[in-house]
Amino acid sequence: MPLILDGNFVRDQIKAECRPLIERVRQHAGRPPGLAVILAGNDPASEIYVRGKTKTAGDLGIYNETITPPASVTTEELLEMVRDLNARPEIDGILVQLPLPKQVDAQRVLLAVAPEKDVDGFHPCNVGLLSTGRPGPRPCTPNGVIQLLRRYQIPMEGKNAVVVGRSDIVGKPMAILLLQENATVTICHSKTVDLPGVCRRADILVAAIGRPAMITADYIKPGAVVIDVGQSRIVSREQAEKIFAPERMADFDRRGSLLVGDVHPGDMARVSSAYTPVPGGVGPLTIAMLMRNTIESAERRTGLC
Repeated sequence: MPLILDGNFVRDQIKAECRPLIERVRQHAGRPPGLAVILAGNDPASEIYVRGKTKTAGDLGIYNETITPPASVTTEELLEMVRDLNARPEIDGILVQLPLPKQVDAQRVLLAVAPEKDVDGFHPCNVGLLSTGRPGPRPCTPNGVIQLLRRYQIPMEGKNAVVVGRSDIVGKPMAILLLQENATVTICHSKTVDLPGVCRRADILVAAIGRPAMITADYIKPGAVVIDVGQSRIVSREQAEKIFAPERMADFDRRGSLLVGDVHPGDMARVSSAYTPVPGGVGPLTIAMLMRNTIESAERRTGLC
């Protein structure tokens, strides 16, 4: 039986480690770490995600606030909000929730966040710190994957790692972090020749391409460790029947949808030696690492490190 890599278990470990660090900041600075989230528009998935972030921050004792401009907000209005948050000493981390409304220049807004308050790790200054191995905020999802592998004592050094997807948010930083763990890393994308063959060489396969159940058994080396970063909601019964085992269809009929990652769940469980389920794998770690980034930002800004 393959090992199921439980993201909720690791998330709870990270949260427990955060509590004394938050208290240390409070005692040193006279305040807790502070996180501000800008949530523009009415994207349902973003609203759910932000609620999860603010709930976790509140549970841990991190000061947090959510700014909710309307969907009609302009780029200049958002830039003014970011400038205000940059200047506020009690705010250690700023997160601009994507996607932004179509009329907004998202790149300008993201670049306006002060690098020392960029707890997503997206600012070019922080990307440079990451790529050169210097201290700084790491993108939350890739860093969560590294924490998961470490805490389950899955060796990375000397292993062949394949990352499917080259996004700035997951694919590229994931590859850099795996390189820093001394893995031999290949990044794949839509133009990769013989993608299944390249993936089958992986001891560690990270799927972050955003296409539901695309990675099947043909892509997985027997005994590989499979990390499924994707998350898609399947609402078509016909599509669900192609992906899920018959016993899962009762869940589909009751809920009207099911979540699936980029890897076919049945094939992943059958071929791999260890894998992350969807949901409950990588997802819980993203928010946990955001909390850790916020605490580390507060430590740097208050002179604790």
